[in-house]
Amino acid sequence: MNVIPTLAAAETLADPVLRVTDLRISARRFGQTTDLLRGVSFEVRRGETLALVGESGCGKSITSLAVMGLLAPGLEIGGTITLAGNAGSLDLGALDPSARRRLCGRRIGMVFQEPMTSLNPMQRVGDQISETLTTHGTCDRKEALRRAIAMLDRMGIPDPDRRARALPHELSGGMRQRVMIAMAMIGEPDVLVADEPTTALDVTVQAQILDLIRGLSQERGMATLFVSHDLGVVADIADRVAVMYAGEVVETGPIDEVLDAPRHPYTTGLIASRPAASTGRQTRLAAIPGTVPEPRMRPKGCAFHPRCSHARPGLCDAGDVPLTHLGGRAVRCVRAREGQLS
Repeated sequence: MNVIPTLAAAETLADPVLRVTDLRISARRFGQTTDLLRGVSFEVRRGETLALVGESGCGKSITSLAVMGLLAPGLEIGGTITLAGNAGSLDLGALDPSARRRLCGRRIGMVFQEPMTSLNPMQRVGDQISETLTTHGTCDRKEALRRAIAMLDRMGIPDPDRRARALPHELSGGMRQRVMIAMAMIGEPDVLVADEPTTALDVTVQAQILDLIRGLSQERGMATLFVSHDLGVVADIADRVAVMYAGEVVETGPIDEVLDAPRHPYTTGLIASRPAASTGRQTRLAAIPGTVPEPRMRPKGCAFHPRCSHARPGLCDAGDVPLTHLGGRAVRCVRAREGQLS
């Protein structure tokens, strides 16, 4: 029987709880293999929030699903995903499906992107939250429901007893998102994976959700993997950031350093395309030309070079580009050592 270890009490902020090393995912169809992820590596420490950012189709969500073990059948997976514990590092890829399921909710929790499609429309929200506890045998159904109501109260939902008896459609979008967070947090996981948890929420509710996740992470020493396309949100919650493009990490580093002095042209483009604060006059938004290439149409060399104004023929399109490590930063660009390209 597989034993699921718990975190050692002696672990510190410097110890990675989640480590992803050379994660590769590919799909085979009609005799051809297409790379979806190419050597993605990162780690998240206790009490830390790492943000994965990039446009739609860059590989953020498939990375988070790989961490959770929720990838569709038939995909070929390489690399390692390890979880720290008092018995050493646990290789998630080596676990059988039943052992992997026992991790979900206990060691790793996930907040899915769209709560209305992630919640069961026919089941009361209190039962959906308490199911994590009853499934893992943490307590009986009555105690699990009591804890679910307490968690709804912790989420700032008014009249939690009544809300626990409600169906998802009876709650607002912000409340449904809080229910999703409650489901992910009630098992007190070591790692929280949050996939676009503030999408489609108004700015006031968005700020409340971010404060909630940040507070729970710091309070429990939880490692958080935060997936978003919104750099404004990321700047507000993340400690470090990993920018993804075409299935690869193209830049990593402390959030303030990356936003203040991006070293990859793609990161520069993402930052420039953010809506600026209102100045009382209309301004044209900057845009990155072109679109993220489909995995089967990935160009040779740097995948971003067809959209990059700094690309040099014969250099940027010549071969695979490795990550260049620059102190606490890393950049996947052949011109990385030339300084900021703006």
